[in-house]
Amino acid sequence: MPNLLAMSFEGELAPSFTLHCLEEGHTLPDGWGLGYYPAGEPSAAILKEPAPPQASIRSQLALAWEQVASSVFVLHIRAATWGALSDANTQPFSRTWGRRDWLMAHAGSLDRKPTEVPGPFEAVGSTDTEAIFCALLNRFVERGWRSLAEVDLAQLTEWINGLNEIGELTLCLTDGRDLLVHADRRGAPLHLGTLSPPYEKIAFGDVDLEVDLTRRGAKSRKGAVVCTDELAPGDGDATRALAWRRLAPGTLLVIREGAVVVEHSTGGELETPRAKRRPARAEPRTFDVVHRTTYKYTKAVERSSHVFRLTPLHDRMQSLREHTLTISVPAQGRDYEDVFGNRVHRIAIETPYDEMVIEAKSVVEVNDVDPLGFGPLRVHSTIPLVWMPWQRQVLDPFLLPPELPESELAELAEYAMSFVNRNDYDLLDTLLDMNQTIFREYAYQQGTTNNYTTAFETYCNRRGVCQDFTNLMICLARLLGVPARYVCGYVYTGPKSEDANHRQGEASHAWVQLYLPQVGWKGFDPTNGILTQTDHVRTAVGRNRLDATPTSGTIYVGGGGETLSVDVIVEPHVKS
Repeated sequence: MPNLLAMSFEGELAPSFTLHCLEEGHTLPDGWGLGYYPAGEPSAAILKEPAPPQASIRSQLALAWEQVASSVFVLHIRAATWGALSDANTQPFSRTWGRRDWLMAHAGSLDRKPTEVPGPFEAVGSTDTEAIFCALLNRFVERGWRSLAEVDLAQLTEWINGLNEIGELTLCLTDGRDLLVHADRRGAPLHLGTLSPPYEKIAFGDVDLEVDLTRRGAKSRKGAVVCTDELAPGDGDATRALAWRRLAPGTLLVIREGAVVVEHSTGGELETPRAKRRPARAEPRTFDVVHRTTYKYTKAVERSSHVFRLTPLHDRMQSLREHTLTISVPAQGRDYEDVFGNRVHRIAIETPYDEMVIEAKSVVEVNDVDPLGFGPLRVHSTIPLVWMPWQRQVLDPFLLPPELPESELAELAEYAMSFVNRNDYDLLDTLLDMNQTIFREYAYQQGTTNNYTTAFETYCNRRGVCQDFTNLMICLARLLGVPARYVCGYVYTGPKSEDANHRQGEASHAWVQLYLPQVGWKGFDPTNGILTQTDHVRTAVGRNRLDATPTSGTIYVGGGGETLSVDVIVEPHVKS
């Protein structure tokens, strides 16, 4: 029987909890309690029951009541050591501090009660858990820490280690937003389950408890499940989507919106994902780029027109040194700059052909060596962004989300807000986290999507190619009020076999540019989880793929059975 279970998700879920331990033939526990935060409010709701009868009414609420919905849950099943079987001694415990309800649950038992810490919080019952809870909160009050985000984790680790010296200390503490978890240093087991979408049905448990995350409707939610026992997969996708690992003794985690954001161990603080997302300074690079496109037809084309966006952009971050464009079919053409600033070549062909080869050769110098060089101390923005009316008018084309059903946009907006909440509403940290998460959690699979795949379908299926990941990040950013535009170009992946993990090196590539206040357009590549620097060559930008596609055309007479092949070569420029 699991003694302690805590869960955090990147958005609200309404799981069902089946307490088999209350069924006939099972040994009844001394009590149980379930705490959660309805509708994301800072106020907690608790279902608890000391000395429960079989098939109790409250346990049926945990099973079937649709109001049991939250992004954070704490479940405790009690085997009494301290105190009578009463509400006052049944976990989880709740206290109000910093305009929010805090919950705490503890597995194991101390050898003696901890020393009391003066402050406003006093234990009502007689358990060691409540004494620990009040002592910690009194220390928080003393230092003015009103949320877990404000807590000095080094200091907290010292306090926890002191408590662990007088007994078992596997615990979880939450303020409704962050979930802090500690694995007992004496070796009492604690397991972390990582929940990875997509999934349609997912349940897990043991003979005494079953948790079904999708009984009341499936949502693609990433999550973290912490439990004193590793719970076995039930029906559905749990075997694939829920991966368990046992935490090392002394591990302390902070989980926010379903993701571990901080991890400490007895060896000291580990590097956090946030620190890894910031790129090092690069050196300017110059590339030779060859983009060759071949169209073949089983029936000759007699008349057609085409638009090519194959000329790399020229600005302060990218210099075009040389460029030639050759077309194998006689054509009349002209060059112009479109409304997005792209250099466009438009042609009209009135000579029959069954094959056309377009070859663009360019020499490009890339100088975006330090994409975060504007200095986070000088430019700091938080969400929501506020635009002046004249700015809004210019940025409107890059702020409008794609036309999707309202229910789909609402779920994507909730997903986008999970990144905001996880990063304390900081704009840059939110965008870096989003970029890295799409790279880490979405599978790069060619042939599984097409040009009509929507951002919502990519989100649900968690797979796609560069244009799918770009479309998803554009949609999420725009739902947060961050201007986003589609970028088409090329990425240098090094000599062949040098970096097998770098995606999309033999064809055109797509990524995102986001407009940051007082900074300008900055490139984010969710396919590779990086910021664009001196390996990315831009050819066109626009609201979406259609605005920036390298080649497009219309056949007016003839044609049929078209085949298309594209070959891209990006190599370091060698001076002649």
